[in-house]
Amino acid sequence: MKILITGANGQLGYELQHSCPPQHELILTDIDNLDITNPASIEQVLQQYQPHIIINGAAYTAVDKAESEPELADKINHLAVQYLAEAAKKRAIKLIQISTDFIFDGTQALPYAVDAKAHPLSVYGATKWRGEEAVRNTLADYLIIRTSWLYSAHGHNFVKTMLKLMATKDRLNVIYDQIGTPTWAHTLASTIWTAIDQKATGTLHCSDQGVASWYDFAVAIQEEALSLGLLDKTIPIGSIRTVSYPTPATRPAFSLMDKALTESTLGITLPYWRNSLRNMLLQYRATLGMNA
Repeated sequence: MKILITGANGQLGYELQHSCPPQHELILTDIDNLDITNPASIEQVLQQYQPHIIINGAAYTAVDKAESEPELADKINHLAVQYLAEAAKKRAIKLIQISTDFIFDGTQALPYAVDAKAHPLSVYGATKWRGEEAVRNTLADYLIIRTSWLYSAHGHNFVKTMLKLMATKDRLNVIYDQIGTPTWAHTLASTIWTAIDQKATGTLHCSDQGVASWYDFAVAIQEEALSLGLLDKTIPIGSIRTVSYPTPATRPAFSLMDKALTESTLGITLPYWRNSLRNMLLQYRATLGMNA
């Protein structure tokens, strides 16, 4: 099948390209050759390439900045998704939309099921939820996949930021009262390819398995990076509460997602988050030209 990827230069786009099964033909687009906020641009690209599936990997993901740019965030995360869905419906193209755990408010104590009530606390979460609704209200053949705390060896993310800080700072303080699961973009990409091959529809959750706070994640990054030679010293990592580190956007305190439906529907076992972290750091080390 011909599969068009938007946001192909991002973390997910990178992993989709590097894990694509040989039977699929990829059409890679990003802002330089497809403006998803412009219906005419969408029409022109779809007419030119005639894809069978669109994977929308493009998004406004600057969570805090979105609070001061709500119209731009909505334009990319909601209105552009509406345009893609309408164009896909016209041409009988399947749309795969990537969403987020930030559509939940984090007030429950059990993992969120796919049909749990959405109650976003931030502009980012609200715009992503409106994007989901645009897909559901427009298309019959769609797949929405929610993910969380995405990172990879490519692009900007928490893991690479922590590595830089750990190499240059004498101490770090990291929030311990926001709970979820880190997700290697490779896990998400692999799940998407399986979902495509199995013609999955509806809404699914995809993150690595297990539970962590941002503090747990940071400690694991340091431990794994030290063992792989990516860091040469240990620094103290303190745990702080969210109230001690105020940000423009409010984040859910607990955004763990239930992945049982994903595993049973697709017949897969999602990896433990710490194993994924180590594999990502091995990949990252290779990009730096470091020997094993």
